[in-house]
Amino acid sequence: MLPRMKKLIRTLRLDQSDSHIFPLAAEAGEWAVPGTFAFLDLDPAEVDRKQRLAFTSGWLGCQSFGRSTLVEVAEIEESDFFALVERLARHFVERYGAPDLAAALPVAREELDLAASLAEEHKVGTLLAIAREVAEDGAIREAYRVIQPSRAEEHAKIWTIVEDEA
Repeated sequence: MLPRMKKLIRTLRLDQSDSHIFPLAAEAGEWAVPGTFAFLDLDPAEVDRKQRLAFTSGWLGCQSFGRSTLVEVAEIEESDFFALVERLARHFVERYGAPDLAAALPVAREELDLAASLAEEHKVGTLLAIAREVAEDGAIREAYRVIQPSRAEEHAKIWTIVEDEA
């Protein structure tokens, strides 16, 4: 029997800029979530430039828990998705003080379901960006943007993805 697949988002690195602009950059290819929960107690007036950039434009990688400017739509096996829910729940316990894994699991599932809902209407390989701001009422507002691939016959190619020489 073939594994059941679903769409989710994963981090993407076109260059090394994320490692310079975020406190911790996600590695390329990590499964990702919006990760806005990490900013619920944020006071924008009290953060440094890297933290501010993570808030305004960073997705959260679910392996390193670093940030990424872009994510791409990809397919994940359903069993891997559920393992990811548990990993994120453990992060909530360890980093954010959730009382236990049982309490953290539904919250982690909700965050990953949100990420999956962002991916489901797009083709695999579609790029997404996120923008956040604090509204006047203090609520965090998010907007998602699809980065449309240009059609070569209509536009000049503006970049090429190359592997870094380490």
